[in-house]
Amino acid sequence: MERMSTSSSQPNDRFETRAIHAGQEPDPQNGAIMTPVYFTSTYKQDAPAQPRQGYEYSRTSNPTRTALQDNLASLEGGAWGLCFSSGLAATNALLDRLVPGDHVVAGHDLYGGTYRIFKRVFERYGIRFTFVDTTQVAAVEAAIEAGTRYVYLETPSNPLLRITDIGAIARVAHAKGKLLVVDNTFATPFLQRPLELGADLVLHSLTKYLGGHSDVVGGALIGNDPKLQSELAFFQNAVGGTPGPMDAFLVLRGTKTLHLRMERHCENAMALAKWLATRPEVSNVIYPGLASHPQHAVATRQMRAFGGMLSFELAAGLEAANTLASSTRLFTLAESLGGVESLIEIPASMTHASIPAESRRAQGLADGLVRLSVGVEHLDDLREDLEQALAKAHARPVHAKR
Repeated sequence: MERMSTSSSQPNDRFETRAIHAGQEPDPQNGAIMTPVYFTSTYKQDAPAQPRQGYEYSRTSNPTRTALQDNLASLEGGAWGLCFSSGLAATNALLDRLVPGDHVVAGHDLYGGTYRIFKRVFERYGIRFTFVDTTQVAAVEAAIEAGTRYVYLETPSNPLLRITDIGAIARVAHAKGKLLVVDNTFATPFLQRPLELGADLVLHSLTKYLGGHSDVVGGALIGNDPKLQSELAFFQNAVGGTPGPMDAFLVLRGTKTLHLRMERHCENAMALAKWLATRPEVSNVIYPGLASHPQHAVATRQMRAFGGMLSFELAAGLEAANTLASSTRLFTLAESLGGVESLIEIPASMTHASIPAESRRAQGLADGLVRLSVGVEHLDDLREDLEQALAKAHARPVHAKR
């Protein structure tokens, strides 16, 4: 079991203060402000089977990772956190708790990697999955059966930015004795805290906003139940999908500025969403902050602001979308999201290519959908970049490689 770090933060400190101080304090020996990067695989023991401060081997625990886990737990309002080598490694640990015949109810517009590990890995081991529109509480309730272990959802979802009422789904899941897991990657704990709304576990890809600089890959699970912590920590250690100390340090560096970055991400995304909605080349803009979004009222109720992700469709379709994505200067054509720099991608051929085309279209993910991860650059520069790319897309669509 991971030990808890010391911390100069108090539970009633505001989010911005806990982001900087939770799980961390100046080194008692030399006063170093930053948490050290403990590059070690093993630790001297005081006597046989008596590890010092609980540390014996860095796959099991490492002081830098402990600081990050405690920091994330504080930000999400949880009692504990566990960190992994990627978001999918965290998902894998969740599923490792299940046995053949167990069942999961999941959102029907999940991140492609999550869908892939559900369908192409764990379904082979006898785990069953039902995919529903989690914005429809009745659909979730109807899908729950005796063998259901988790209700698993993303909100906002990737890439259609659907907003699920976490509190309503928690009530349905708990009434039937099931656990609710919420992937909070898109919102981050600065904008939304699922545990406070009734979720049992929160999952993060630390690669995205929490790391925030596109230079680290990681994942995390946060919760309150000590029994769940013990079970998941066993799989964290036994399977070995843990982050190295430098990865943990980079995410700790990122969380210190999370609130500042998210404010700018949200401001830029809202402004671009409103501007894109006025463009004749654009047929549909998907952003929870717009009054036109179907779940705008839910987002307003459970989120502090609406995030840095937005999606849109071009009236001219897929070829125009491919031209647009290939013509931007500041928006880099790349997968992933949540860094300080702006990114653009076509989900159908990139992040969600592992989902069959018929399934994508059935859930509303058009082939020509464009997803933006709006960075923290100057708004006018981002708008000008999209404007010139829209002009090229309107004038000269090109064929994508299929």
